[in-house]
Amino acid sequence: MKREELKGFERRAYNPIIRPKSEQVLKEIVESLKPKKALEIGTFLGYSATVMLEAEAGLVLTTLEKDEQNAADATFNLKRFGKRAKVLCCDAANFLAECTEKFNLIFLDGPKGQYFKYLPKLKELLECGGVLVADDTLFHGYVTADGVVKHKHRTIVESLRKFKEDLQNDTNFQCQFYDFEDGIAVCKKIK
Repeated sequence: MKREELKGFERRAYNPIIRPKSEQVLKEIVESLKPKKALEIGTFLGYSATVMLEAEAGLVLTTLEKDEQNAADATFNLKRFGKRAKVLCCDAANFLAECTEKFNLIFLDGPKGQYFKYLPKLKELLECGGVLVADDTLFHGYVTADGVVKHKHRTIVESLRKFKEDLQNDTNFQCQFYDFEDGIAVCKKIK
């Protein structure tokens, strides 16, 4: 499915859809890992969900989207996958607080300022050998930039810096951080 074929795409002035190189990394991870259960935080219109579901025929994906219209559009866009794609219209923090399921793959592409807050629960839900993929970890280059960050971006940038630091210091993860496009982190849970 092409991006512009997604229902709802034409109504959005801004389309936060995974960028091409990051999409390729995600696709390769899914193809090599062959996960059976995945969680996605931040569905938007279902494009990255489509990438994952097409890359692994045995994958069952739960994807979370807070915006009602986006969730409805994503449900429409993912209906061809039947029961393999479950779109939940909910706040990720609330879902994570209640969730006890285990996942082989977690794709984090929701509110950037919440990544570090979600991390302890994501770690708990990720099976050993599973992979956490976090998109947009550079936030337009601000995360690695020197100097003072504009006030309107400061909280997100500080949160993403903390998220990266927490991952780097966690001996339960082996992480790679890619600095192309808007950044992507790939972390395998090793214990």
